[in-house]
Amino acid sequence: MFKLKKLKTSSLQITIGISILFCSVTLNAQYASGRLPSLGENTDMTLGQEISIGQSVVREIVRDPDYVDDPLLVEYVDGIWRSLRETSLSKGYLNNELNDRFAWEVLLIRDKTVNAFALPGGFMGVHLGLISIVSNKDELASVLGHELSHITQRHIARMMSKQSQQTPLILGAMILGLIAASRSPNAAGAMIMGGQAGAIQTQLNFSRDMEREADRVGFSVMEQAGYDPVGFVTMFQKLEQASRLNDSGGFPYLRSHPLTTERIADMQGRMSVNSLMTPKLMSLEHAMMSARAKVLVNPEPDEQHLLSDQANTATPIGLNNFRVLKNNIPLWLSSLYAGALADIHLKNWALAERHLQEIATLVGKDSAAQRDYFFLRAEYESAKGNYGAAGALLENLSKSRAQILLLAQYRNATHRLEDAKLVTDSLQLWLSQYPRDANAWELMSTALLTTGNTIGGIRADAEALAAHWDYSGAVDRLKAAQEITRQMARQKGLDATAQIEASIVDVRLRTLEVARREQALER
Repeated sequence: MFKLKKLKTSSLQITIGISILFCSVTLNAQYASGRLPSLGENTDMTLGQEISIGQSVVREIVRDPDYVDDPLLVEYVDGIWRSLRETSLSKGYLNNELNDRFAWEVLLIRDKTVNAFALPGGFMGVHLGLISIVSNKDELASVLGHELSHITQRHIARMMSKQSQQTPLILGAMILGLIAASRSPNAAGAMIMGGQAGAIQTQLNFSRDMEREADRVGFSVMEQAGYDPVGFVTMFQKLEQASRLNDSGGFPYLRSHPLTTERIADMQGRMSVNSLMTPKLMSLEHAMMSARAKVLVNPEPDEQHLLSDQANTATPIGLNNFRVLKNNIPLWLSSLYAGALADIHLKNWALAERHLQEIATLVGKDSAAQRDYFFLRAEYESAKGNYGAAGALLENLSKSRAQILLLAQYRNATHRLEDAKLVTDSLQLWLSQYPRDANAWELMSTALLTTGNTIGGIRADAEALAAHWDYSGAVDRLKAAQEITRQMARQKGLDATAQIEASIVDVRLRTLEVARREQALER
C-alpha cells in the first residue's frame, strides 16, 4: 500500500475537486449532450467495490501524522456536509442505497493547500488550508457541495470502470499516491514520468466534463440547502486569483478542471437576475473556526508566535491594525482567536488570558460564538493542568460530538475514578448511536483502564481500530485481550464484569476475523 507521506509544497496549490487521474472512461452520448446521467450509469463497478476502495484509502490516511480529528472543526464541517447530503437525498440527487451504505465521513488533513477531495464510499477529505481561507459558510458549502456531487453522481466509479479488473488494493494505492501528489508538484511529476502520462491525459478530457457536472449539481444542492449561491462565485474568484499568483506553469497536464473564469461565468449565469452579487458577512462562528484551522495548520513555533503577534496588533495597544479591525468584528475576532490558541500552545498564559477576555467582549449574545468561546477557554484551562475547571466549562453546554468528546478528554486527564465512570457512562450512550467513532472508542479505552477494567479497555482499543477498517489490528488487540483473560482466570478468577467483557471479546473476535478474511480477499 502506498503510504501517504508528509510532503512539502513550494507554493499554494489550487486543487479543489476530485484528484483521481488514472482511469479513462467513455462518456455516452446522453452525458456528452449535457443530460445528467442516472446514478451509477456507465459503470461496472459495484457499490461494494467502491466502498472497499474507500476503506483501503482511509486506513492509510488515518495513520498519517497530518490526519486531524479535531472535534470542533470536524463538527463544524460535518454540519455543512450533513445538510448538503440531506438536501441531495430529498431532492433526488442521492439515492437511498448510497445514503445507507456509504460512510459519509469527513477527514481533516493538516495541509496548507486549498484542497478538498471526494473518495470512493462517501468519504470527504478537507485540508485545513481550505477552511482557513474561506470567508463564510457559503464558500465552504460550495466546495463541499461540489465534492458531494462527485460522490452522488458516482464519478469515481465511472472513471474506474475501465480499470475494474484491478483489485481495490491497487486502486486504493493509486488514489493515495495522487492525494500525496496533490501536495507536491515534484511527486506529481515523478508519478507521471513513471509511465502514467498517457492514461492520465486521456482521462483529463473527460474529467473536465465531470467537473462541470459537479459544479451544476453542487450549485443546485447548496442553494436548495439554504446557502447563498454567491458563495460559489466568490470561492471561484478566490481560486482564480490564487492560481494566477501561484501557477508556475508546470505540469499543465494536471489541470483536470475547466478554467476558473469559465466556471465563474457558468455559476453567475445560474443565479437569479435579482440576486445580489454581494457575499454574506463572515459569521462570528465561522471567524473562530477559520482561525482555529489557521492555527492547527501552522504548528511550528515560529508561525504560532507570528499569529500571537498579529493578535496583539488587533488590540488598542497595536493602533495601526486596531483602527482597521475595530469596524470589522468578525475579522477582529478571528485574529484574537488565532492569537489566543497560539498562546495556549506556546504556554503564554498572560497573553492567552488577555485575548480570551477580549474575545468574551466580542462574542456578545451570539450563541454559537459564545459556545466556541467556552470551548477555547476550556482548552486554556486544560493546557494549564486545570482539568476540573476545563470540564466544568463544558458540562452545561448543549450536547454534541465536540462537547461529549472534549468533556471526556478533560475528565480522563484527571485520572480520578469518579471522572472515569462519568466518561464510560456518557460514551456508552454515544457509541450505541455512533459505533464507528474511533475517537470516542479511544477515550472509552482510557476511561475503562482507569476504572480497572483491563479487558474492556483493550476491547475498546480494538474497536477504535475497527472503526477505521483496520480489522487486522483489531483482531490482534482482541487476541491480546483473550490472553489477558486467561491469565486473570488462572491467577485470581474473573469477576462478573470481566466475565461479561470476555464474552463480548469472543463474539467480536469471531465477527472481526470474518471481516478481516473478506478484506484480504478483496485485495
